[in-house]
Amino acid sequence: MTTGISSFLKYAARRLLGYRLYEAIVGLYWRVREDRDPRYRASMQRISSLKDKHRGERCFIIGNGPSLENTDLSFLKNEVTFGTNRIYLLFDKIGFTTTYYVSVNSLVIEQCAHDIVSLPCPKFIGWNSRHLIDFTADMMFFRSRIQPTFFTDLTKGVWEGATVTYVAMQIAYYLGFRNVILVGVDHSFTTQGKPHTVVESQGDDPNHFAREYFGKGFRWQLPDLECSELAYRMAKNQFESAGGEIVDATVGGKLQVFRKVDYQALFTEQ
Repeated sequence: MTTGISSFLKYAARRLLGYRLYEAIVGLYWRVREDRDPRYRASMQRISSLKDKHRGERCFIIGNGPSLENTDLSFLKNEVTFGTNRIYLLFDKIGFTTTYYVSVNSLVIEQCAHDIVSLPCPKFIGWNSRHLIDFTADMMFFRSRIQPTFFTDLTKGVWEGATVTYVAMQIAYYLGFRNVILVGVDHSFTTQGKPHTVVESQGDDPNHFAREYFGKGFRWQLPDLECSELAYRMAKNQFESAGGEIVDATVGGKLQVFRKVDYQALFTEQ
């Protein structure tokens, strides 16, 4: 009942004030609250210290698709890499951890908080999940915003674009990368259904690199590939307008937004 009243009041406020004014007021309200939270202040300081740290370098954003089973990830051991969600299930097998870790999905963070906290790398975590995970010295909270755009300033937040891969692209841009390579971004799911619907897995996971990724009993949201493609096009435009490029080295990937490159050739050409 309380939730219903709250939703009605928000709707009425939007109608009365107009969308832009309402969002501006809400944004100011949350900024004031966040500025008073020591976790948020510490996060902003840590994030600011990383701005353009990797200017002139390249990085790999590693997705979690089944194609990783056919990808020799040992080539990435000495590269700068971004891993997301349950990528850590691969770490023992490949013999290294990703340089950075990113997660914004509250269901993943809630169910995997202990694993995430123990990862020995800097972690970017969505502010909305701050109550689900311990705040550590190598963790940075950031805000998710509702504006469908590519945020170039991580201290202002990100748009999630229905995929953590898009969030990683915005973080990479802020850190100074202009040459970004995608690996394991299959952009294809066997499980079908209404986008964003929360489901509970009934068995082995066919959509990711490990059957236990979203294994039996794990709660997760069905993908929104259409929204993801919209977000990816924004990322493509932003990087190219800055003289950079995102390319796709996913083995057999279905994503058609970015220029395809041969994964092995990325290392033989150096």
